[in-house]
Amino acid sequence: MVKFLDLQRINDSFEPELTETVNRVIRSGWYLLGEENRCFEEEYSRYIGVSHTVGCANGLDALTLILRAYKELGVMSDGDEVIVPANTYIATILSITENSLVPVLVEPDKDTLQIDIAGIESCITPLTKAIMSVHLYGRCSHTSELDELRRRYNLKLIEDNAQAHGCMFKGQRTGSLGDAAAHSFYPGKNLGALGDGGAVTTSDAVLAGMVRRLANYGSDRKYVFDAAGRNSRLDEIQAAVLRLKLKRLDSDNRRRRAIAARYIAEIDNPMVSIPSGIGEVGEMNVYHLFPVLCRQREQLQQYLSVNGVQTLIHYPIPPHRQKCYASKGILRHYSTLSITECIHNMELSLPISPVMTDDEVTEVIAKVNNFNSI
Repeated sequence: MVKFLDLQRINDSFEPELTETVNRVIRSGWYLLGEENRCFEEEYSRYIGVSHTVGCANGLDALTLILRAYKELGVMSDGDEVIVPANTYIATILSITENSLVPVLVEPDKDTLQIDIAGIESCITPLTKAIMSVHLYGRCSHTSELDELRRRYNLKLIEDNAQAHGCMFKGQRTGSLGDAAAHSFYPGKNLGALGDGGAVTTSDAVLAGMVRRLANYGSDRKYVFDAAGRNSRLDEIQAAVLRLKLKRLDSDNRRRRAIAARYIAEIDNPMVSIPSGIGEVGEMNVYHLFPVLCRQREQLQQYLSVNGVQTLIHYPIPPHRQKCYASKGILRHYSTLSITECIHNMELSLPISPVMTDDEVTEVIAKVNNFNSI
């Protein structure tokens, strides 16, 4: 069986250092807001190319804290609008609505599967305060046109970098391209912890200070609470594990690109298409996922499963069709988003990870090429 993602094999590849790292923290007797967090934040800031990293509990909290901080600082208010790709994961939308802001959904480009920059400008209104770009599947969504647009309209650019650790745009890492960025260290991510974890990166010292305060109950002095915050902290074990894994992130991403290059070159089943933007192997893609499109997706997934290849769908139901928003008017007016819905109906993610063997890659390619729904 070719697993979609073999987390045990990934973690085994870091042994014995991984166990030694965890034991080091256990023996230290300090488990929150300690030396491991301080060192990770410094090391990750250098890696991303920003002045500040603030660890937090998970990627959703990172997004939510950024928007909440902007509200506390008077940059945003209830009812303001945030432009966001329509085909993103639900967490991106949840962070906006949790802050009583309005998500404005923009269709993706059918070739890159990223937000269509050409569709953003027509959605900008006097209430628009930010664009939330999502580096979906591990592909950089940033463009020079996006930069020009946000500067012209004086909008905040917030990156959802949950799936793109180590990705680049013209020599600059994602997570440093906008005003602030959210990162998820969920175990299955390119930089994954042993549980939940997240971070905010920014070069805005005032924003970083507010995010840190809000993540610690609203306090930066013990028992003094200047804002009504929350408890969202990266624990010391996760910070230590991330420090270890960060050292190998770039080489792991190179392995992902090598696997992607084989998929692109060798998958030739006419029933399975690889979006052209996914087929551009380079610094702008770290291949957190390798999505293909197939009109017979369910049959393809079943065929691969029966033949020993695990796959996942990212994602079967788009945000505007989710039940949690069905009774709320906030997304109801999106009666149809044809490109988004087409992608969600056809997308299937093939196995890809830095510990896949060449034989496993060959097996996936052979099975995909042998698929015939008739």
